Amino acid sequence: MTTAPRRTALDALHRSLGATMTDFAGWDMPLRYASERDEHNAVRTEAGLFDLSHMGEITVTGPEAADFLNFALVGNIATVAVGRARYTMICAEDGGILDDLIVYRLGEAEYMVVANAGNAQIVLDALTARAGGFDTEVRDDRDAYALLAVQGPASVAVLSSVTDADLDGLKYYAGLPGTVAGVPALIARTGYTGEDGFELFVAPEHAEGLWKALTEAGAPHGLVPCGLSCRDTLRLEAGMPLYGHELTTALTPFDAGLGRVVKFEKEGDFVGREALEAAAERAETTPPRKLVGLVAAGRRVPRAGYSVVVGGEVVGEVTSGAPSPTLGKPIAIAYVDDAYATPGTEGVGVDIRGNHEPYEVVALPFYKRRK
Repeated sequence: MTTAPRRTALDALHRSLGATMTDFAGWDMPLRYASERDEHNAVRTEAGLFDLSHMGEITVTGPEAADFLNFALVGNIATVAVGRARYTMICAEDGGILDDLIVYRLGEAEYMVVANAGNAQIVLDALTARAGGFDTEVRDDRDAYALLAVQGPASVAVLSSVTDADLDGLKYYAGLPGTVAGVPALIARTGYTGEDGFELFVAPEHAEGLWKALTEAGAPHGLVPCGLSCRDTLRLEAGMPLYGHELTTALTPFDAGLGRVVKFEKEGDFVGREALEAAAERAETTPPRKLVGLVAAGRRVPRAGYSVVVGGEVVGEVTSGAPSPTLGKPIAIAYVDDAYATPGTEGVGVDIRGNHEPYEVVALPFYKRRK
C-alpha cells in the first residue's frame, strides 16, 4: 500500500504559484516555480524564499539534556551557548553516520535538534532509545513548526523590513526569538546555499501569512520563490554534503572528511566512540578516499554513482553532480583515492555511459561568497 506524500502548510500556495511539485522524503515539495537556473542565480545575486517545512524538529528538554546530547551525538553540545547552534552528527555504534544535524540551544535546558526529512524518524527513534538513564525528555515537534528560509545577499534587507530583531548582532549559527511580520518566530542565521541568510521557524498556521509578507517585502530586492532543485545546485557549488550522497551509514565522519565534528575530548562516553577512535586512527595511517570537486572540460553532466577513472581504472565514485549556473560548467563531488585527490591531478575522467569524459580535480567548495 502506497502512502500519500505529506503536504506542508504552504502546499496550496505553492500550487497557486504554478510550482512543479515532487515527492521528496515522503513530502510533496516544490521542485521549481519557473526556471531553476533563474532561481539559483537570484539566491547568488539577490534573494530567494524557500519552504523547508519537511525538515524534522525534535525538542530535547530537562536537567540532563546537555549530558544526554553529548552521549547521543558526536559533538560537544554542552559547550553550545544559549542562542547559538552547532553542526554535528548522530552515528551508529559502528561509527556509521545516521544523519547530520543542526542543534540549537534555545534555553539552559532546552535544545532543538533539526534532522533531514528522510532521516527524521530514524533520528527520533535513536534519540528516544538513547535517552534511558537521563533526566531528559525527547519530543517529536515535526508538526509544531513550519520552516521558511530567506537566502542571498539581500536577505538582511528583506528580513529587516519586517522585523525589529537585531539582525546585525545575530551571528552565523545563532538563533533568537523574535517577531517577523507580526508572527512569533525563531530567527536563525543558518542555511544550505553558501550565501548569507536566515531560517524562520514558525507555527504552521502562520506560514502562509509570513510567506506573503516576505514576498511583498522582498519584491524591491529581487526575491523570488525557490524550489528544491536550485537548493541542490546551490549546496553543491558550496561543497555542502547531502545525506544519502556524500554521507551514509557506510561512512564514518572521518571517511567523509568531517572528523572535526567528532569531539573525543568531551567528558563521558558517547555512542560510537570506540569505532570512531579506530576510524580516526585508520585515517591517519591509511588515508581513505577523499571528497573532491570535479569540473568538466566538456558539457556532459555526471550523476551520482558514476565511476571516476584514471587510465581505464576506477579510482572513485561521483556522489553528486549537476550543471553549475555560477561556473557555467557541469560539476561534481566525488570520493576518489588519495593518490588522485590533489587539485590539478591530470588524467582524471568520469565514465559517462561508457565514455571517459575529462574532468579537472579542484578543492571544495566550487563557490565561496564574498564576505
